[in-house]
Amino acid sequence: MIPFILLMLVGQLIASVSQILLKKSSQKEYPGFIRQYLNILVIGGYGMLVVSMLIAIICYGHMPYMYVVIIEPVGYIMVMLLSRIIFKESITSNKIAGMVLILAGIIIFYIL
Repeated sequence: MIPFILLMLVGQLIASVSQILLKKSSQKEYPGFIRQYLNILVIGGYGMLVVSMLIAIICYGHMPYMYVVIIEPVGYIMVMLLSRIIFKESITSNKIAGMVLILAGIIIFYIL
C-alpha cells in the first residue's frame, strides 16, 4: 500500500503544478479568444489534470478510503507553497490558519 500512497502524493503534486500552469496562463494577454485556450500552458495544465485523475483512479482501487481522504487535501497545501515560490504570493495569517485547519482535520480524521 505504501507505493500507492506515494503515487497518490505524486498525483497531488502533478495536479498542483497544473493549477499553477493554468494560473500563469490566465495572467497573460492573448490576441484572440481561441489562443486563450489553445496555448501550451492551458493544454499542459489540463493534460496534467487528466494524468493526476488517472493516478487517483488507480490509487482508489488499491487504497482504503481513509487514506485517500487524508491525502486529497495535501494538494491545497502544495498549491499554496508553489504559489509562494513561483508567483511570490505572500502567505497570510488566513492562509496559515487554513493550512492548520486542514492538517488538524487530517490528524483528527486519522486518529478517529
